[in-house]
Order: sequence, then C-alpha cells, then structure tokens
Amino acid sequence: MKKMYWRPRRVSRTALSLISIASVGGYIGVERFSPREQEPYYQEKLEASQLTNDAFKAIRAERLRLGIAINPEADPAQSGMIGALVTPVTTNAGSLIAKQTSVNPNFAAVVVSYLKEIGLSEGDLVGIGYSGSFPAINVAVLSAVETLKLRPIIIASASSSQWGANEPNFLWIDMEKLLFDKKIFHHRSVAASVGGIEDKGLGMSKRGQRIIEDRILAHDLRLINPIDFDDSIEQRMRIYRQEAGADPIRAYINVGGGSTSVGRKIGKKMFTPGVNLKTPTASYPIDSVMGRFVREGVPVIHLSYVQKLAEHYAFPAPPLVMPNVGEGHVFYRNRVNVWLVSALLLGILGALYLFVRSDLGFRMTRTTRRSDKAHPEPMV
Repeated sequence: MKKMYWRPRRVSRTALSLISIASVGGYIGVERFSPREQEPYYQEKLEASQLTNDAFKAIRAERLRLGIAINPEADPAQSGMIGALVTPVTTNAGSLIAKQTSVNPNFAAVVVSYLKEIGLSEGDLVGIGYSGSFPAINVAVLSAVETLKLRPIIIASASSSQWGANEPNFLWIDMEKLLFDKKIFHHRSVAASVGGIEDKGLGMSKRGQRIIEDRILAHDLRLINPIDFDDSIEQRMRIYRQEAGADPIRAYINVGGGSTSVGRKIGKKMFTPGVNLKTPTASYPIDSVMGRFVREGVPVIHLSYVQKLAEHYAFPAPPLVMPNVGEGHVFYRNRVNVWLVSALLLGILGALYLFVRSDLGFRMTRTTRRSDKAHPEPMV
C-alpha cells in the first residue's frame, strides 16, 4: 500500500513570519558572536601605521610654521596633507574626496600586507615611483618600507594634481626631505622630474616649472629632464638599474596615476589596485615603468583608486577626523563560528519542513475550530 501524505490548504503566515524573524536574529547573532582574530603581520602593520601618523604630525607642524593655512572645508580632519585647488605647480584635475580618503595612517598597514603577500623580507630592494598628488599615500609607502627594513630606490615627480602637495613653498620633495632630516625616515628620492604631461610639466606655466626644477636641484636630487614620454621611461629604468647594481629589484611600487609609471589612458584603466603579477592583455603594448617591471617578472604594487581600497578595508571615505591607528579590516577579521552557523541552518531547515511540508506545524499554529467543510488537501 502506498503511503498517503497530507498537506494543509495554506501555510501559516504567522509561522513564516516567526521563521523569518528567527533567521534574521540568528544572522545577527552569528555576526555578533564571531570571534575577532588578528590578521597576519599585525605588529608590523601597527608599527607602520603609527610611523605614518608621526610623519603626518611632523608635516602638519612644518606647514603651519611656514604659514600655510589649513582649509577646514577641504581638510576636515585638519591633517595638513591636503593642498589647494589650483597653484602654479598644479598639473591637472584631481579628486578632493580621493585626497581626503588617502589621509589615513592605516594605509601603511595595507602596503605592509601587499609587501608580505609577494614575499619580501628584510634587505630586499624595491623600486618606488610617486608624485606629489597623494602625499599621504607616499608617507604610508615609506613607513611600510621603513618598518620592514627594505631598501628602496625612489624616483619622484615633484608636481601634483589638485588638492595634493601643490603648495609652491611646500612640495612633496620638501616634505620628504623634512621627514628624512628629522630621521623619521632613512630614505628619500634619488631623482625627480617636474612631472605632468610628458613628465616635463607641459601645460604648467614657465614659472611653475622653474619653481619645481629649482627645488629639485636645491635638494641635490638628480633632475630627470626627458625629451618626451618614452625618454622619461628610459631614464627612470636606467636609474633603477644603476642604483640597484648587481642586486635584483624584488618589487615596484607605484602611487597614483602618473602616466610615465602606469602608462597612458589605457594603462591607467587596466592595472588593478593592489598586487599585479602580470600585464593586462589590453595594456601590454603600452610602454610604462610598471609595464616593463611586470613583464620582467617583478611584482608591481599599484596604489591607485584610493576610494575602492578604502571600501575594501572598511576605512572611512572620506574621514571627517583623523582615523585612529589600528582601525580597519587590514588588522582584524571575524572568524565564523561554524558550529553556530550549522545549528542555525539546521534550525531554519527544520522549521521550514515542519511548517511548510508537514501538517504538524499547521495543527500547532491553528487557532480556529476545525470545520467539517475544511479538510486537509490530499497529496500523493
């Protein structure tokens, strides 16, 4: 004889509502009671972020000493790391929100994470290319390098886009020299270019170009004065090779979207933020410092699209006050309680079976008297 299964005419809405509420409550419980675990290299990340915070304070103090006011609307965190809209040494447009978001000492922990991900250790050589557009990220990179005791070869572009280190009396290379002289960092650039279009400052006024060139020479940096875009790449690669000597460069770090470092428009779009181990197919024909390194098998760390990076690591975008050292997912992660999740899933499945597939739940939640005209609907 075949067994007969019975199902009520309708599923209790009360039961479904209770199951939904219990499911949401269970999810909240799983999230709340999942233990926090420190991410790998926690101490190194904390040390690098604290060093970045110290460097921010030194730059802010020097800026105020020079009489360069902090705009509270542009720089709500009062960091002193945000520049002006337009100055004689400004190259092109820049995102204010991106610059504000970059002012977070915990980006140094992100750089530490990337450097460890590609297996760098004390004494390894790294090439660095940055400009004045994101001085806060430059500081984060130097802090990570200092903390991990790496040996950097640094080439800078001294100009900046809007809201970066574009104060004529306080360029990025001035900030870098300040931090070096105060022994906060023990490394600084070996060479610098004017930057901007074709890495020659095209589009800036002659006055702006002269300001930058004079400052580069005043800091005893090698001046990169290329004929064109391709020559700039050649000069930069030659400097990296000369400074490295017989030692291999283990990684290249780029900050921002400088065309010489990243490539022209297509290269900027194709390289992804974070670690790049190979050249994207579409940007392969485009020449750049990043492209050359990665084609040689050198890992490239691309620090761009700052707001996306901030979102990934749960950083404020932008912060209204200076973030505390040690905040963000780069330091901690929540470990899922497998037993709690399993119990929750079994409970939900059991309740669904009881109240949807079985008439037992129907009987339990029925509040009206059984009617002779209302019978369970048979189902085989």
